[in-house]
Amino acid sequence: MARVLLIDDDDTIRSVLKRFLERDGYTVTEAADGNKGIAAFREQSADVVITDIIMDNRDGLETIVELRKLNPELKIIAMSGGGFMTSNACLDLASKFGAVATLKKPFLHAELLSVIESMLVEQR
Repeated sequence: MARVLLIDDDDTIRSVLKRFLERDGYTVTEAADGNKGIAAFREQSADVVITDIIMDNRDGLETIVELRKLNPELKIIAMSGGGFMTSNACLDLASKFGAVATLKKPFLHAELLSVIESMLVEQR
């Protein structure tokens, strides 16, 4: 099954999403910030990357830019609940920086699966 790299500084969100995705057959690698996510991607690439936008140590926008340098064809999903700016503004920026899809937190598990599955179908 496909490999997913999940980057989010919230331990609870990572844990819940990882459990859902693994239950659906995905292999999931976790990273607590953008720096760790990029390191994990360099160690073992992923088919899909899901990244939060607002994080310490390297935010999601910087992470997306670096991942695009490593693999211009990478399928990246950006997610955000807002923070210092509205989540819509964060997600609009993420699309401009290279995210293929965006999800506003909170989102349904089925929404995430639908986005991932459509990306993987396009990849084939």
